[in-house]
Amino acid sequence: MIGFRGCYRYVQEPDLFALETTALARVRDESPNLHLMIPFVRTRWELEACLELVDASPLGRQRGLHRWVMAEVPSVVYRLPEYAAMGIDGVSIGSNDLVQYLMAADRDNPKVAYLCQPLAPAVLQVLTDVVRKGNDAGRPVTVCGEMAGQPRAFALLLGMGVRSFSMSPAFVPYIKEF
Repeated sequence: MIGFRGCYRYVQEPDLFALETTALARVRDESPNLHLMIPFVRTRWELEACLELVDASPLGRQRGLHRWVMAEVPSVVYRLPEYAAMGIDGVSIGSNDLVQYLMAADRDNPKVAYLCQPLAPAVLQVLTDVVRKGNDAGRPVTVCGEMAGQPRAFALLLGMGVRSFSMSPAFVPYIKEF
């Protein structure tokens, strides 16, 4: 889960990423509402290099392409204003990974899974910071992952200013009742 994936992998394996962006460009020709979400962004230099690869690809030449970052790595909260200044259009909080990274606990490991609490004070503080910094930069903030489908967490996220959620279809009826 930690390591060679997402933004850094795209930069380190540009030929493979070029295949992915070319395929996305072809799909976008038929479905122009397809946009780009860059996961696992850890540093500014990784994001700069990744965006350069996107710009050089057929996908990058398409008008109206929105470029978002995932906020599953805690460093995003500190870099979000910089990322917005680099042209990032929005941020999506990957709640499952973010909670695990903040609490240094694997939710699939029964010895430490109890630490993966989406309503832990540290998690709530980081979520508040991401939403505030996104709003301050004029960028929408969305939430995906299990947290989006938990009624108590959903209420807190709404209170923070999140207006778009992505969740498992099984959670939708519970949230609709809310």
